[in-house]
Amino acid sequence: MKVIDLLWNISYTHTDDDVLDRNVARLVTDHRKVRKGDVFIALHGNRINANRFIQKALIAGASAVVSDEVEGEDIIKVDNARSAYAIMSKNYFGRACDSMRIIAVTGTNGKTTTSTAICDVLTSAGYKVGLIGTLGARINGKYEDTGMTTPDPLKLHSIFAKMKEAENEFVVMETSAHALALNKLDGIKFEIGVLTNITQDHLDFFETMENYAQAKYKLFEPGRVNLGIVCKSGDQYTDYLLRHAKVPILTYGFDKDCDFVTSVQKDDINGCEFTCQNKDELINVKSSLVGNYNIENLSAVVATLRSMKINKYDMLKGIENLKPAEGRFNLIKWKNLNIIIDFAHTPDGLEKVLSTARDIIPGRLVCIFGCGGNRDRTKRPLMGRIATSMADDVIITSDNPRFENPNYILNDIREGAYDNCKIITDRRKAIEYALEHYKNDETIVIAGKGGEHYQEIGDTKYPYSDFDVVYDYIKKHAQDEKEIEEIEEEYKR
Repeated sequence: MKVIDLLWNISYTHTDDDVLDRNVARLVTDHRKVRKGDVFIALHGNRINANRFIQKALIAGASAVVSDEVEGEDIIKVDNARSAYAIMSKNYFGRACDSMRIIAVTGTNGKTTTSTAICDVLTSAGYKVGLIGTLGARINGKYEDTGMTTPDPLKLHSIFAKMKEAENEFVVMETSAHALALNKLDGIKFEIGVLTNITQDHLDFFETMENYAQAKYKLFEPGRVNLGIVCKSGDQYTDYLLRHAKVPILTYGFDKDCDFVTSVQKDDINGCEFTCQNKDELINVKSSLVGNYNIENLSAVVATLRSMKINKYDMLKGIENLKPAEGRFNLIKWKNLNIIIDFAHTPDGLEKVLSTARDIIPGRLVCIFGCGGNRDRTKRPLMGRIATSMADDVIITSDNPRFENPNYILNDIREGAYDNCKIITDRRKAIEYALEHYKNDETIVIAGKGGEHYQEIGDTKYPYSDFDVVYDYIKKHAQDEKEIEEIEEEYKR
């Protein structure tokens, strides 16, 4: 591949015609990793401006440098280096994403459940489908770690290339606000973009809700998406999008003015039943998923797949057979105890999972949760107030402290909490304490980490799983081999 091949569909200038005809070995954004023949993209980050290292990259053997700040010999000047990096990554992997129908799902909460459900229903209908999101990238039923909800462009397009090789017809992907704000998705054409909601999160990065919402809106720009599927929830940020969108939008939700109007017939611990009314078509849905927020997520699935003309009966069969995504309101029943593991890590997410648990399961409600370090501090006291106002007892514990002192994080949470809480910093000990002290028909909600298989302390991800802690405790206290076998069989599911 030549440098000029990388620049397809990118506006650029240069001072040396010879640079366009040079061979490309790799794309690199870290000057320390540059080898002979690489193209170095100089990105200006929050902490480091890679334009400072252009000469080091050239000395290391870079065949060309791409920059939006610096001009000169061997340098290709572009308007936006991040956008160019995304499109160059697409070109580097042969524009594989153009051969598949891509569905993007964004929103503060519900991305994983909605995208996984769309993928699983399409798969059950006989299509080959790839999935990219918080749990990793799923290709041919196997996951590979991606490190983040929406991978960086080079990783993302390498995944698209693997999916194309696997003959995937569809790709369903979670699209984070960070990825949209940082132009990671430039050059990708989405057939449908789904918006589940916009509530507080990531203000450490975006600073204001308006900035955060504007990043989400970028998914619904002309030329990026053909059709938007948006939950009409009545909040100011979604309403703004519905008023100002310049692409076709279909709405779903409980509002009677939605294009897909949802009405609930049943919602309890055994599942839900509801209808979606779209013009003259009445769609009756059954699912094992529970809670109004999951009914909204399933309504997004219905609106998306019917808009794509997927057979209604194939869709309904697939929805009926859905299992919750890993770490999304996963219910474990042990003796007289109900244990729910959920990824809820925002004020809105925590409120929804606690409200659902309260509504569908009688008895006392216990909540164990924490907040991540080096992230939005303003949500910590809010979540403390929500947990202690909705649960009977609360245990505040560590989540992913990263580079913060865990006790500082817990104190931030405690500032907003009522008195019905205690602090147990060690997350494993907090869960074991709850399992030891609540055994009389209580429900324990363990929130914040969901399906994560690590705890991030400093710059290291140590092996850890809320599921492992629960099942290890149960197996240790099981009465006989049969109970252990039943527990292990449940864990496999």
